Amino acid sequence: MSIALQLGRAPLEEPVVRLVLAAALGLFLGLEREWSEKAAGVRTFALTSLLGASLLLLEEPWLLALGAVLALAQGAMLSIQGLLDPDRGLSLTTWVALFVAYAVGALVAAEFVLEGVAVTVVTSLLLLEKRELHSFAGGLSRPELRSVSEFAILAFVIYPLLPTGTVELAVQSVTVSLEPRVAWAMVVTVAAIGIGNYAIVTTYGGRGVAMTGFVGGLASSTAVVGTMVDYVRQRPDASGYAVAAILLAVAAMAIRNLAIALTFTIGRGLLVDVAVPLVAIVLAAGLLAARSAEWSEPVEFDLESPFSVRNVVGFGAVFAVVLVAGSIAEQELGQLGFYAATAATGFVSSGGAATSAVILYRSGTIDASTATIGILLASGASIVVKVGLTALGGDHRFAREVAIRSAILLVVAAVATLFVVL
Repeated sequence: MSIALQLGRAPLEEPVVRLVLAAALGLFLGLEREWSEKAAGVRTFALTSLLGASLLLLEEPWLLALGAVLALAQGAMLSIQGLLDPDRGLSLTTWVALFVAYAVGALVAAEFVLEGVAVTVVTSLLLLEKRELHSFAGGLSRPELRSVSEFAILAFVIYPLLPTGTVELAVQSVTVSLEPRVAWAMVVTVAAIGIGNYAIVTTYGGRGVAMTGFVGGLASSTAVVGTMVDYVRQRPDASGYAVAAILLAVAAMAIRNLAIALTFTIGRGLLVDVAVPLVAIVLAAGLLAARSAEWSEPVEFDLESPFSVRNVVGFGAVFAVVLVAGSIAEQELGQLGFYAATAATGFVSSGGAATSAVILYRSGTIDASTATIGILLASGASIVVKVGLTALGGDHRFAREVAIRSAILLVVAAVATLFVVL
């Protein structure tokens, strides 16, 4: 190969560049171990990564396997040394991290550079956040640990088993098109929001109605309403804070529906039109909340469970009913039938209705404008149902305040929708 051709190659195509990069990544991995005063530090980790890269470039599988055995043996010797030294203690983490460094070197040498860098960064974060991770894991209760395990099964075991592409289901004389993986990803996304909400509220407690209403609304804005009704029943003089919490829950609901509409239509014709009305709801709700209360009043928001199979099955059932009902209504009654089904479902779960509209749009059952209006109808129905729930709470002044502000939100959304349509 001529010098000109060699000079024209990309830097990462040069073996010597990859060797240097492997050593640098190993050194980066060893920084935390050196800082923690472990037996293996920056030099050991850099050399281990360099060993993995060098042996892979030789293209001899038996040498690469031998190197892996040597890396494991080195880690084992360090662990045994730790057992004999009470001040150091057994460091299984260092053992595993050394083997990861060896694998990173091999990845980089094999031109999986991005993958090698990703493994290095993630491993470094795990090493750095040792105390926080141990504190989080040790603080989990049995129900919380079970919830996380169940979620992991649904997200990382069931999802890969679902068929890819579009599947057509025959319901009597109607054919429903469905993308199982996309549909399940949406269900899992809603469940993940609930877990994130639980973690934030559990960590920060009742530090303010803003976090309570907004974060709670990401998972279930209806749950926020129920909590605020109980709060006002106990403290009628603080209804302003409860009104603000409900408004912020509505804002969170709109953000969640907007995220569903945009995230799952990338590459399929982005539902851009839905953004204007939903953003208008978010801004109006935020302004009204800011004028409704003083923000120094803390509100305790008690969440019973971060995740449960029952909740996911319930959401999935709502999703399935809306999907089938929406398809049947669309094919038998046209757009008006779909709108009626979506609005009715919005009273129960605007997230489920928005998800179903996106799925029908992705499958080609409905067009972009129909999906947009359906999502907006579901969001509007979610606002209306909050008025009904507060009216049932018994505090008429509180219910009236919620109704007035909800009416303002609906007017703002309607005007924004007309702006988009016209």
